[in-house]
Amino acid sequence: MLPRFTNAILAAACGLGIAATASAQQQLVFQNISTSTTWTANNTYNMIDQIYVLPGATLTIEAGTVVASATNVGGSLAVTRGAQINIQGTPDNPVIFTSTADVATWAADGSHPTGGNPKTGSWRAAANEWGNITIMGSGYISENATLGNVPTCSASNTAAMEGLVAGFPGDPNVIYGGGNDDDDSGSISYLTLRYGGRVIGLNNELNGLSLGGIGRGTDIHHLEIMNNVDDGIEIWGGTVNIKYFSIWNIGDDSLDIDQGWRGKGQFGLIVQGYSLPAATQGSGVGDNACEIDGAEDSDWQPVTTTSLYNMTVIGQPVDGDGLTTWRDNARVQYRNCIFMDGGDAVVRFDNVDGDGANGYGHNGTLSWPATWTTAFNGAPAHPNDCPASIYPVQQDGNLAEIKDSVFFGNTDAAAYGEALARGVFNPSNNNVQEPAGSPIAAITRAAPITVGTLTMSQVTFLDPRPANDALTSVGFAPNDGFFSSAKYRGAFAPGNNWLGNWSASRAFGFTPAEVSVDIGNDTTGANGYPVIAYDGTTFSATNGVANGALGLFFGASRFDFPIFGGILVPLPFVSVTIPLDGNGETSFNLTNPGARIFVQGASLDLGAPQSLSFSNALQWN
Repeated sequence: MLPRFTNAILAAACGLGIAATASAQQQLVFQNISTSTTWTANNTYNMIDQIYVLPGATLTIEAGTVVASATNVGGSLAVTRGAQINIQGTPDNPVIFTSTADVATWAADGSHPTGGNPKTGSWRAAANEWGNITIMGSGYISENATLGNVPTCSASNTAAMEGLVAGFPGDPNVIYGGGNDDDDSGSISYLTLRYGGRVIGLNNELNGLSLGGIGRGTDIHHLEIMNNVDDGIEIWGGTVNIKYFSIWNIGDDSLDIDQGWRGKGQFGLIVQGYSLPAATQGSGVGDNACEIDGAEDSDWQPVTTTSLYNMTVIGQPVDGDGLTTWRDNARVQYRNCIFMDGGDAVVRFDNVDGDGANGYGHNGTLSWPATWTTAFNGAPAHPNDCPASIYPVQQDGNLAEIKDSVFFGNTDAAAYGEALARGVFNPSNNNVQEPAGSPIAAITRAAPITVGTLTMSQVTFLDPRPANDALTSVGFAPNDGFFSSAKYRGAFAPGNNWLGNWSASRAFGFTPAEVSVDIGNDTTGANGYPVIAYDGTTFSATNGVANGALGLFFGASRFDFPIFGGILVPLPFVSVTIPLDGNGETSFNLTNPGARIFVQGASLDLGAPQSLSFSNALQWN
């Protein structure tokens, strides 16, 4: 399929000072990618119309690369089945997909080919300025709208991707689905997507990141969606896992799941708001925070069956919609989460998706109440069932549940009706309902305004680290190679802000800057990973044991040699024992000495069994 562009579009792009020559720092991209290609940080890239990475090709994007599409041409990137994308951002140098209008707000300092500093900028009530990233894979999906698909697990079940336009009937570039749940579409790390969602047509808007039939061989972590017309992240089927994801000011659903997703998710931040100043809900004003559909239709297979650990979900306190919304036999376990400031139900039973599905209990499937009381492996047999091996994520508990979570500031009259009916606050679930203190460190909102017909109050500052009842949890995720045994509630560890300095939320001043270092991988203590953090004034230390001590070894000289893929710094040291409070925390102020200090640490967890953890060096300037 050839990209669609005109001389007028090219002229408009070139009028923005973007050259199409191979040697220029600013590059036009207007052809599909058919051979493996690398986009480098010494260039910026402006996509013209829809760009496809074709089967057999890999697009690699170096750390620090900016892809800034002109708002008048609004390019998009789609990775086809059989192709790969490797986005190689780092904590200091993320990959940024945005618009030239965003880049225009960056502080001019010559630090980047754009002429501005990517770690600066001003938030705008805007979206629809470019397209999105779409990735298509070959995992199992359940889609009843495609002619020839069947309701059982079949490698022949496919679908055409929302938001893409086929060049001809049967165009393979827009198709996802298959029978390979281990499919590998590449990797994404430290990626921020801003001001996207270009409208294709009525009810055909682009999500921030669209994932269709993606397999578990794909690696996605440290991902941010800031301002989008439609959903933040939408996943159709497949088994892809996602970790460390931040979704802000989305114009529809922040996290939207369809067609039988069976992956895992951990450490997710959702901040509901709006992206366009004069829009309707679902096309610029946020709808549901987590909208989870099971299958299409409700008795098709596979059905969404997942576990989501350590989510922090912050709604709109007046006119937000559901914090968790359930449809079409979805089976979801929410654990170690924070649900706060919702203007609607914390558990919203939608039953059907509005696209012709029949909801829970259809054709012999489990009813809505029964899904909450049936063990993860206890669903009665159904003629359409996939093999049990298709569902590896849930390992205990019930098919639908919310456990070890905190609910705070949800004051709508309907906030807890369905949650109470489903037994969410039974003592065995270890949930906390409306405690006296906030479960996060700080939140500030702008004055309420009317957007469309809804009252919205944007979050202008957020310190999402846990406080009060979120500091510890009873249960926690298994250390299974993907999940981390995080023994707290919400998406952030005590004293550790993984949004760091790479995200748009930090660049726009919504979240604080912080330098954090994990000083060990010990998981036996009561409070999880030992960490040491520095916010510019105060060092804070958190150990893995509630009533113990954090032992640190400090040195003054440095001799580097490699060990285990890193640098071990052998130092003359002194042992310092820092007493911790009942939450396993402490802090102390230090005056910056104006010199570089190298700190190497060891942590002794006094819990049973005892264990010793070591860190690499922390550089403090």
